[in-house]
Amino acid sequence: MKNALGSRAIDRPFRQRDESRNYKPIFRGVIHSPLAHQKSNENGLRIGQISNLSHIFQERLPMNSRTTTIGLIVLATILFSACAVSTPVATPHTTNVPPTIVPTPTQALQPQIVAPTPVCNALEATPAMTEGPYYKQNSPERTTLIEPGNTGTRLIITGYVITLDCQPIARARVDFWQADDKGVYDNAGYKWRGYQLTDEAGRYSMETVIPGLYPGRTRHIHVKVQAPNQPELTTQLYFPNEAGNATDAIFNPKLVLAIREVNGIQVGTFNFVLNVK
Repeated sequence: MKNALGSRAIDRPFRQRDESRNYKPIFRGVIHSPLAHQKSNENGLRIGQISNLSHIFQERLPMNSRTTTIGLIVLATILFSACAVSTPVATPHTTNVPPTIVPTPTQALQPQIVAPTPVCNALEATPAMTEGPYYKQNSPERTTLIEPGNTGTRLIITGYVITLDCQPIARARVDFWQADDKGVYDNAGYKWRGYQLTDEAGRYSMETVIPGLYPGRTRHIHVKVQAPNQPELTTQLYFPNEAGNATDAIFNPKLVLAIREVNGIQVGTFNFVLNVK
């Protein structure tokens, strides 16, 4: 037999002992099977169902039987509560993954490359060249012009700033600006622009990319060099074996970088010689 809730029910007569030890049916009560309520309580009857049975017993049974039955129900409720097994809540396992560190261009790309010691025989002052239309003042101080997302062939330009008598010039300002690898200058900001100061030995080292061809010019990089409290030299650096060198009207072979490869990186060396006292 099933009740309205779909629970499996057992139709049992409850009997009361009379004084002549004969039994007679008092009522027919519906007791729900514990298996029908496993979703609500794995250990048997719901507390509400036990409470409902208590009301039935109170209405149908004499006082002494009522007391005994209610006591058993209360005891059964306590046992069900004590034996209830709580289902542990699974805690998701998390792994602390260190964040990925994206190196800055200086950390990732610029190796320790030392320029060869300059040859001091019969030095001549570095020739001056035109400034061109794209120079901007107040460029940032840095050792690399490469920024995240830039493309092109890496190039490190390194060398010394020295005097005509081959003395190093410390804290000389070396200011670079150039086109990107597609031959385009940034006139809105300071991309591909930057300066640095030479160290105590007169050394400088700037990381960049080989510039693209600007229309009407051979491949080149602009530079301004200035010793402390001395006049400024404006010039340009060129690349060897460029077809445009033969047709560029202002190309000067004395300003060609000496290119070599170091650990897969193109390294261009040039020593700036200043006519200063």
